[in-house]
Amino acid sequence: RLTCIISGPMIWRSGSSRSHPGTEDIPDCENPEDTRERNDPNSGIPEDPGQLMAAYEGTAMGHQVPQFGWRICLAHEFLEKRKPFHANNVSMSNLVKHLGMGVRYLKWWYQKTQVEKKTPFIDMFNCLPLRQIYGCPLGGIGGGTITRGWRGQFCRWQLNPGIYQHRTVMADQFTVCLRREGQTVYQQVLSLERPNVLRSWNWGLCGFFAFYHALYPRAWTVYQLPGQRVTLTCRQITPILPHDYQDSSLPVGVFVWDVENTGDEDLEVSIMFSMRNGLGDGHDGPGGLWNEPFCVEHDGEAVQGLLLHHPNPPNPYTMAVAARLSANTTVTHITAFDPDGTGQKVWRDLLLDGQLDSPSGPSPPTQKGQGIGGAVCAGAHLPRRGRCQLEFALAWDMPKILFGARGHAHYRRYTRFFGQEGNAAPALCHYALTQYRSWEERIAAWQNPVLEDRSLPAWYKSALFNELYFLADGGTVWLEVTEETTIEEFDGMMSQLRPTLQEYGRFAYLEGQEYHMYNTYDVHFYASFALIMLWPKLELSLQYDMAVATLSEDLTRQKYLMSGVVAPVKKKNVIPHDVGDPDDEPWLRINAYLIHDTADWKDLNLKFVLQIYRDFYLTGNESFLRDMWPVCQAVMESEMKFDTDQDGLIENGGYADQTYDGWITTGPSAYCGGLWLAAVAVMVQMAAMCGTQDVQEKFLSILSRGREAYERLLWNGRYYNYDSSSQPQSRIIMSDQCAGQWFLKACGLGKGDTEVFPTPHVIRALQTIFEVNVQGFAGGAMGAVNGMQPDGVPDTSSVQSDEVWVGVVYGLAATMIQEGLIEEGFLTAEGCYRTVWERLGMAFQTPEAYCQRRVFRSLAYMRPLSIWAMQLALQQHGRAPGQGMGLTAGQKSAPAVELNAKSKARADLGQKGLLDTI
Repeated sequence: RLTCIISGPMIWRSGSSRSHPGTEDIPDCENPEDTRERNDPNSGIPEDPGQLMAAYEGTAMGHQVPQFGWRICLAHEFLEKRKPFHANNVSMSNLVKHLGMGVRYLKWWYQKTQVEKKTPFIDMFNCLPLRQIYGCPLGGIGGGTITRGWRGQFCRWQLNPGIYQHRTVMADQFTVCLRREGQTVYQQVLSLERPNVLRSWNWGLCGFFAFYHALYPRAWTVYQLPGQRVTLTCRQITPILPHDYQDSSLPVGVFVWDVENTGDEDLEVSIMFSMRNGLGDGHDGPGGLWNEPFCVEHDGEAVQGLLLHHPNPPNPYTMAVAARLSANTTVTHITAFDPDGTGQKVWRDLLLDGQLDSPSGPSPPTQKGQGIGGAVCAGAHLPRRGRCQLEFALAWDMPKILFGARGHAHYRRYTRFFGQEGNAAPALCHYALTQYRSWEERIAAWQNPVLEDRSLPAWYKSALFNELYFLADGGTVWLEVTEETTIEEFDGMMSQLRPTLQEYGRFAYLEGQEYHMYNTYDVHFYASFALIMLWPKLELSLQYDMAVATLSEDLTRQKYLMSGVVAPVKKKNVIPHDVGDPDDEPWLRINAYLIHDTADWKDLNLKFVLQIYRDFYLTGNESFLRDMWPVCQAVMESEMKFDTDQDGLIENGGYADQTYDGWITTGPSAYCGGLWLAAVAVMVQMAAMCGTQDVQEKFLSILSRGREAYERLLWNGRYYNYDSSSQPQSRIIMSDQCAGQWFLKACGLGKGDTEVFPTPHVIRALQTIFEVNVQGFAGGAMGAVNGMQPDGVPDTSSVQSDEVWVGVVYGLAATMIQEGLIEEGFLTAEGCYRTVWERLGMAFQTPEAYCQRRVFRSLAYMRPLSIWAMQLALQQHGRAPGQGMGLTAGQKSAPAVELNAKSKARADLGQKGLLDTI
């Protein structure tokens, strides 16, 4: 900090410290003690920002920065530096248990990486290190994403589907130039970096006078320029628009710069947006990259910029950087500069007059190993005590994609609206710059009911929206489905299969940015609340894909790494674990997961049935329910073999045969047994709705026997035992033991005549979990640990029982809210948010798991999207507004069939669901 204050760089340098003739030598950062003022308590700083804003020494709060969200000073340093989970974090007893799996994995990993030159679906030897730098990603759903960090760097790239490059590209920057009376008085790269390239540029911005604010899909960065009486507010906008299936797919982002002059002199202000063509990695090495200027005029609106053509295989693309041209704004450009050189030419060009030279024509293609960058500059007159606005767009056009197997070509969703030819980048920029105000209005209309609700805590408002980043940044693909898609054999069985896929496309997202499996279904069970509440048609499309995969089979035999057993890749009439690996050919080759043979997992089939009914309940889509009813029957018939003693309750198989794939479960268990009973209960509902009385009576009988067995075998007076084995860990208090009740309540069931689990038992179990797994763990400040022994010690009998799973905690909090334990629910979930976003620096990379000390596992994971289950619970409980948030106020659910007696009447399929259907 002292170095920043004392030795800030001058406004221009080229191998020396002297300033450009005719300009002032202005340090980058003044002494904070000379300018510090107390912040106005009503200035908009979020409630309880912790220590994230403690370093902020400025007084400016920026232009229209919202009150709620995640806010951090650019000078903040996270004190705790955690490491990813490795083998040396495993206890000796657990190492012995998994020794065989480790040897088999090592052999498989070597074959995959060294022989086949492929990326493992989980790379246990190359876990991502924690980089505490990420901010809101740019880009809509399914077109690729680019992440700009909270310190201003472009640092995470997901352009090729499901594949990430974690690298900061130094040439990708915003630079401000201020001129007074015809002289440049201040020119600064708005970055804290001090790189070894582009050394003629003025780096090393002082972070004490700047802060970042995120409320996804928007973000604000506020820079108070020391000594200039100028404040910059950069607003970043991405079209993430609930219930919108067009603009939400666009691969674009907009940057709006509001520049405020609080001084008494007029200014000329310029913002330069520079970008490298490519990332400076191996994909750029062959050369052939080139840039060219463009201008689009349409409906009286003009946009100027640069196209950065990156034609190299496997997935060629064009990037566009553009600015809006108006009567009050000048737009200039430089077509090409060396991003690996000193940058002196482009820096002097801007310094001379606040503009760039704007050469005409394209640049020559690069040679092998040569880099190329370009820049666009927008400038305007800024009167004293005035404000001006400069608008930029970033777009990328990669219309056709090949996955890693390079087999089938796919077209992204946005090509339906902007064409498949690869020339859409100019039109995307023009559209974004003319539509972003409408997007912001729609985003505000969606978010404001939550933000303005004083009964909701500030951290929750931040978490609810910011956790949505993963729907776009989860390696997500949203693809067009053509007539040639091979689903003919299922058309007669599911009438809405082809119409749904052709109208809304095919959607997939990764289990995690490190776990390369699309639509991992046991985890989607938790994450799916965000999708069904905000883009319900994408959820239905995903379910149709899952139904097709369920009815299909792949009898290719493979060895599973945990057991060493050789078995088919996919059996018929069981839900697959996932629909494939982006480094292979998703949908064609499913079940990339090789740890266990998931055909014997106990939770996947049940989670399908529960989600199908929930999706019907929330959409009221009766055609969908009728299409899925035969598939639900098939998977439940497959599941029944796990009830070996015919007591109405399934048994786990003595290994980790569910989503907790490192945690052994034996016999009837709280988690899988609860999911089973909940699935049986919704089968009763669906059977009544579909007019199959014999099936309804069959499941009513199973439910009656199963409920009795579940209570007799597992309830101990305080909670449901982990399982009914004779092992010591059978008495573990599992935080996720009420997952079945959670889903029943989300479906409008689980109480009154549809009660499955006795309500007093559910409430007592949740209270026990709160007392022991939450408050009794890490001082109550880190959420709920997965497993606790009855004496209040975290269970270490498995590698997962002493972890906190963020997505599970949000689901648990939703369950508490459903049962009226609202304060307990918020306190439980708050521990996870504070830990991830404020203490560990994991913003926009929320992990699957962390332990009380030292380690985390799997950064940027799907499951934490389950926070939207909390929002659903609040709305159903009458504690949150419904309009615009997924639920429609005043609508009723489909009528429920009594579960404690035979059905009295067939349910009415004409009843509407709870979601706005678009």
